[in-house]
Amino acid sequence: MPKNFNLPTTLKPYEGTGDPNIHVTKFHSMMFLNSAFDPILCRYFPTFLDGATLLWFSSLPAGSISIFQELADLFTNNFTASKFYVHDSDYLSTIKQDQHESLLDYMMMFNKIAMEIPNLNPDIHLYVLKSGLHPSKFHKTITVAKPKTLAEFREKAIGQMKIEELRQVCWINKPTQSKEDDQKDLCESIN
Repeated sequence: MPKNFNLPTTLKPYEGTGDPNIHVTKFHSMMFLNSAFDPILCRYFPTFLDGATLLWFSSLPAGSISIFQELADLFTNNFTASKFYVHDSDYLSTIKQDQHESLLDYMMMFNKIAMEIPNLNPDIHLYVLKSGLHPSKFHKTITVAKPKTLAEFREKAIGQMKIEELRQVCWINKPTQSKEDDQKDLCESIN
């Protein structure tokens, strides 16, 4: 073993659900930080397997693996059916902002799914993101401003999210007569 070698402890064992490629990539990245080489990768990979995946590994003939890439290929090919269904860009068009859903919640849900789509074209991403907005002042603003990039859209969205957050604070803390008038005026101006 190399000096100062530390076995990663943050990687959860793969049990047969999820993308096996992601598990191999995480394992390889963590081991790379330790300057691990092929024999170490091959020996420690099974310590990050559990359940059916560990049984699968145990069924491999002794001495049948000569390099880690061979083990990784066998592993991913065997468990590729366990990979969760990945949506494509067409699925994004089904995501719509609900009437009472905050822009922040909509963007978080949309981006979570968008990140799972491999090689998503930024122009399609932007188009579908804008198309999913419910009719509102912000939707009108976006229609007029016509942001051409995701960065431009996000800049405008951040401003709208701040307004929504302030509205929420004002709604929760409705000004009473004893509070300062400027807070009341501020809350009324954003509504």
